[in-house]
Amino acid sequence: MIQLSVNKFRSNLKSFVDKAINDHVPLRVNRRAGRDFIVMSVEDWEREQETLYVLQNSSLMKQVDESIKTHKSISGYKPTEEELDEINNI
Repeated sequence: MIQLSVNKFRSNLKSFVDKAINDHVPLRVNRRAGRDFIVMSVEDWEREQETLYVLQNSSLMKQVDESIKTHKSISGYKPTEEELDEINNI
């Protein structure tokens, strides 16, 4: 995360916004007489929101936990040759 003053952010607004969008780097803008704020791309914000949703959803987290267990124990569903061919478009 890049931290900068509101004055520096204001004087280089376009370049900092481009950096946040293109490099996926959030910016923390510090204000002397107010609360700090974050600048990030919409794509990054939406990804963060989706992550928070999954982490807060106990049923989804249980499914993830079960999937990890079956993956580690190699006991998950094994498709047939025909199903693999269909998946791989053969």
